[in-house]
Amino acid sequence: MKAVIFAGGVGTRLWPLSRKNTPKQFEKIVGDKSMLQIAVSKLFPLFKWEDIYISTGIDYGDLVSEQLPELPKENILVEPEMRDVGPAVGLVTSIFAKRFPNEPFVILWGSDHLVKKEEEFRKALSAAEKIVNEDHDKIVFVGQKPRFASQNLGYISFGDKIKDIEGVSVYSFAGFKYRPHLSTAERYLKDGKHAWNLGYFVTTPAFLWSLFEELSPSLFKSLSTIYDAVDTSEFERVLSEIYPNIEKVSFDNAILEKLDKKFGNVISVDIGWSDIGAWEALKEALSKNTEENVTKGNVIVEDSRDSLVFNYAKQLTVGIDLSEMLVINTEDVVLVCPKSSVPKIKKLVESLAGTPNEHLT
Repeated sequence: MKAVIFAGGVGTRLWPLSRKNTPKQFEKIVGDKSMLQIAVSKLFPLFKWEDIYISTGIDYGDLVSEQLPELPKENILVEPEMRDVGPAVGLVTSIFAKRFPNEPFVILWGSDHLVKKEEEFRKALSAAEKIVNEDHDKIVFVGQKPRFASQNLGYISFGDKIKDIEGVSVYSFAGFKYRPHLSTAERYLKDGKHAWNLGYFVTTPAFLWSLFEELSPSLFKSLSTIYDAVDTSEFERVLSEIYPNIEKVSFDNAILEKLDKKFGNVISVDIGWSDIGAWEALKEALSKNTEENVTKGNVIVEDSRDSLVFNYAKQLTVGIDLSEMLVINTEDVVLVCPKSSVPKIKKLVESLAGTPNEHLT
């Protein structure tokens, strides 16, 4: 089985740490490893280095090599221009469909996902691999059993249990629901028929390639030209000419929302997953309870609750009487805001374009 970790994007919800030149996937947000390094480390020993691929933007290929020196350079798949997730997955699929069409591969995301129960994660991937090896025309979604009624995450709906594979339960696929209302999310939490949608799935390149052809013919037409050039001397030229002109479209809109449910299976498992793509989500993932403060670096916090204070600079950062606050201190920017104001960060960063502070984005 091959593994593809997508490590593109900028991640403005984690600004000022995450920026264009050093996006969140390359930063040490949790512990002493970058998010990309953490994403790769949880694959071992199920995968070998030669079976791991990183998909990233043209500006970040060297950063990937620097952070993952053991990774073969040919396993860094570079988009000449960011065109959303649909084309990004399609590009990888076109390459894999040419090289190893019937070998299962797993799609993963390496910039803002934290998996605490790594052994359970690998068991789920191994079970999914077995399903796909038995039926090449299957796509197996790996979801996290919901811990609370989240309105900010997508859900996978599943039906009856089909079988168990080494203690991992496999279910029929019943569809997706994106960011439900609270009452719906509470029902999902109780009914045992829904999992948080992580975007993780295992399938074969040949089957996913056929789905692009059937469900997204316009995108497939462009990708086919790239497919024809894979492993030829013309590949780089064709890629640079075709890919930047592909229409931006999400993978969900291009493929998943149109998928016939009979082709899907679902594995719902507790892998200790958290989305830490925003500061308030990181606070939830790292704290034992709501009241606990989370700190990093040279920090003192007094008489405070439910706050995150991260200091990436040398000077001492002190917080007193904080409640539900975020304080992020870097060498050139200090961000202070309530947790509830995180959605405004992206707009603020965008507003810096064309100003004297644009270099801080």
